Amino acid sequence: MTDAGYFDDLYGRTADPWGLATEPYEARKYALTLASLPRERYRRVFEPGCAIGVLTRLLARRCDEVLAWDGAAAALALARARLADLEHVTLEQARVPMRWPGGGFDLLVVSELLYFLDAGERTAFHDRALGSLEPGGHLIAVHWRHGFDEASSDGDAAHAELAALDGLSPLVDHVEPDFLLGLWERARD
Repeated sequence: MTDAGYFDDLYGRTADPWGLATEPYEARKYALTLASLPRERYRRVFEPGCAIGVLTRLLARRCDEVLAWDGAAAALALARARLADLEHVTLEQARVPMRWPGGGFDLLVVSELLYFLDAGERTAFHDRALGSLEPGGHLIAVHWRHGFDEASSDGDAAHAELAALDGLSPLVDHVEPDFLLGLWERARD
């Protein structure tokens, strides 16, 4: 796993190191993410790696309860400010897969996170995600397709691992030169 200090250093240099709130790439990615969701409303969503909460705020419009985590204190402070008016959003400083929330979810949102985990951590993430995703629930994932620094691994490989998981059926497979977006549904019992 990428060391927590890596993200603290990034947010220490700039409040929005990836331009999550300003870059056209991010706005397009968020719009496609939301448009790919097959339900208008979700009961309970988990978004690990929420960063400064831009996508979290957009998800909150369609979800009864949102649990969003990030490991970087500075990012989470910005997310708290951005989402302070939303009582149905809970923010925590925590990192997956070492910690995982209790209860089930009908939506898991994994946006540009998995390539910061090593292979063993991704396997643990997959197990926990499948264990908490309710039957008929959705997992949506977005991965940048280019290496951007020494702390990240291959987004295509991380995405392919999700696609190969037993118990998930593909609903959306969106491919662009810069990112992949996939949506899977958990098998109904």
